[in-house]
Amino acid sequence: MTTPAYVIEAPGIPTLPIDRSQQLFPIHRIYCVGRNYAEHAIEMGHDPNKEPPFFFQKNPDNVIADGTFPYPDKSSDVHFEIEMLVAIGKGGVNIPAENALDHVWGYGVGLDMTRRDLQGEAKKLGRPWEVGKAFEASAPCSALVPASRIGHPTHGKVWLNVNGKPRQVGDLNQMIWKVPEMISYLSGLFELKAGDIIMSGTPAGVGAIVRGDLMEGGVDGVGTLDVKVV
Repeated sequence: MTTPAYVIEAPGIPTLPIDRSQQLFPIHRIYCVGRNYAEHAIEMGHDPNKEPPFFFQKNPDNVIADGTFPYPDKSSDVHFEIEMLVAIGKGGVNIPAENALDHVWGYGVGLDMTRRDLQGEAKKLGRPWEVGKAFEASAPCSALVPASRIGHPTHGKVWLNVNGKPRQVGDLNQMIWKVPEMISYLSGLFELKAGDIIMSGTPAGVGAIVRGDLMEGGVDGVGTLDVKVV
């Protein structure tokens, strides 16, 4: 078999580190769950009882794991959203919820950074959100932890401090759609594959950051994440 000759340099595979390991987790796609905590849905002006959570995507190469977040251009209102990551280790379609956890490789902590002003403009015009959600370095993430070590967390504090002050506090048990339900629903819309990441939604308290801020957050039983805004 001959090696393919690309007309430009082929991009590398985006990855996340594995806690206590030299191995890497290759990223296929990133799915984000919207409004999966009732109080966050309310603070964003929506009634969580009238609509189920929905899904949007970030790009795999939006992930960064070096502890920094470069403040993006074209925005003056960038918000943090702390979330638990779900790393898929085995793909499938139409996965029953009762079997869904068999497809999870592990978990981590991530930030869904959002250019809220640009997202808001897109919403008003009925346009897609990519400009507000899928920009470069918009997904600072921790190392992943295998489920074989920590199990499948269903409760635990989800928190974020900015410059030492509490900003977001919630619990995994407050998620409207639990992890098995997310996986089952998504696998009916897309063919999930090994390497997919699901960002499982954020609790209330989202807000703006500026250059120089230090974001410290975590999910109890999973891990922590420290990110400097530069």
